[in-house]
Amino acid sequence: MHEVIPQQVLFVGRELTHAGFAAYAVGGCVRDVLLGREPSDWDVATNAKPEEIQKVFPKSFYENKFGTVTALVDGHDCAIAPLERSRFISDVLSESQNAIPSRGCLCANRCALGQTGSMEIQITTYRVDNAYSDKRHPDSVKYTNDLTEDLARRDFTVNAMALELKSEKEEAKSYEIIDPFYGQKDLKEKIIRAVGDANERFNEDALRLVRAVRFATQLGFIIEAQTLSAVKKHATLIRAVSQERIRDELMKIIMCKNAADGIDLLREVGLLQFIMPELLDGYHISQNKHHIFDVYEHNVKSLRYAAEQGFSFTVRFAALLHDVGKPKAKQGEGPNATFYNHDMVGARIAAKAMSRLKFSNKEIEDVTRLIRYHLFYYNVDEVTASSVRRLVRNVGLENMDDLISVRLSDRIGSGVPKAEPYKLRHFRYMVDMVSKDPISVKMLKIDGNEVMRLLDIKPGPKVGIILNALFSEVLDDPQKNDKDYLERRAGELNKFSISELSEMIKKGEEKVKLLEEEDQRKFRV
Repeated sequence: MHEVIPQQVLFVGRELTHAGFAAYAVGGCVRDVLLGREPSDWDVATNAKPEEIQKVFPKSFYENKFGTVTALVDGHDCAIAPLERSRFISDVLSESQNAIPSRGCLCANRCALGQTGSMEIQITTYRVDNAYSDKRHPDSVKYTNDLTEDLARRDFTVNAMALELKSEKEEAKSYEIIDPFYGQKDLKEKIIRAVGDANERFNEDALRLVRAVRFATQLGFIIEAQTLSAVKKHATLIRAVSQERIRDELMKIIMCKNAADGIDLLREVGLLQFIMPELLDGYHISQNKHHIFDVYEHNVKSLRYAAEQGFSFTVRFAALLHDVGKPKAKQGEGPNATFYNHDMVGARIAAKAMSRLKFSNKEIEDVTRLIRYHLFYYNVDEVTASSVRRLVRNVGLENMDDLISVRLSDRIGSGVPKAEPYKLRHFRYMVDMVSKDPISVKMLKIDGNEVMRLLDIKPGPKVGIILNALFSEVLDDPQKNDKDYLERRAGELNKFSISELSEMIKKGEEKVKLLEEEDQRKFRV
């Protein structure tokens, strides 16, 4: 037993019809219901004007020029029996019937569970959009009493359907689907088709170009021929759309199970060059004896595995961009070509691309960290505990699973049959083994207050320098994280000046860097 429409949405419909207005659930929520998916949000269209909507719903706000009122609706108990989802869907998609037989309430399952919290529902007056000067929003809108005119302004047929919401007295009757553009037919045939003239739809709102790809990817549909042709023809219009909106659509594509197909479709229709040109730099760039795919194919195939495994967005995006630095780092051709330092080059390229797309600083840091360190060395007979500790220190213990997931995606993207060989399983064991070792100054068994008390010195830079010097030793040998040793060693270090201590630390860091570079050289790519 699974219910469909949230009680709060039914409440909106009842209140509007009680006030003498029409009410329809519209857009993506209707599409998702027909596909047996739970909608993420619900939009309602009505012939009531914004000020009339606000009279019906006092808890609301209206701060736009497009006729949309956002109503805050409290949960209400529903006294009628639920509707079986399977019956609902089969009846709606039946070719011989264009209505949903009602056997009771269409509330979402939260109603049956007693989860009757508040919900924000957008209620929009039927409208006709005028010219789109900015290729994104209408310059002005005109209200209409015709629902079909309102549906005609929408992007794709599968999003241009409406489900009638009724009063309690009418709830025993059928729930009618208004479908003037044959969206149900396109759902059954798994087609994304523009409403009306595709060229006009994309000229109105250029974000629809990416949305066509996103819907095709999310739903596993194909884009209808004329619509696809129009996407290719108008691809350059995407430059008029804000980077934030493009980023949001890109994230949704990447979070699809078949995300790799979505990225390649962006390339096919000519949008990728405006969204992520860095990826295209690897198109037809051959690799070496370790790879059977070119750089672009390898990156996309790595994303495919990451998406299929249900990895996080951070891992998926890092998998997609992990070798984005190879075109710039490539030296030579053929089976012995090299890509030394492409991890560092790629991290910089990814950071720049993500900054352009307005990702947050944390998102950029999380993804680029995985790209920077994705080439960690893990040969069983050669990897050492100290090298693993250095890696854990750089990446963070909490990020090691993500780093390994990127490496697994990298392996499968290279065409190998097994994602996690024994060597990687042994590396996991090594990470677990060193996880309790000190990897930061805070994990030393001595702190700044103890150093000041022990050495009888005042707060100042020397305290921090001594702690960092002690940590350098402990990082290399965790056995030295002993209070007696640290106190004795702190006394010895106190004999040196700040400049001498700084030079010691600098030399220690240079040694660590050389060790890391040596690990890097072992992994020939």
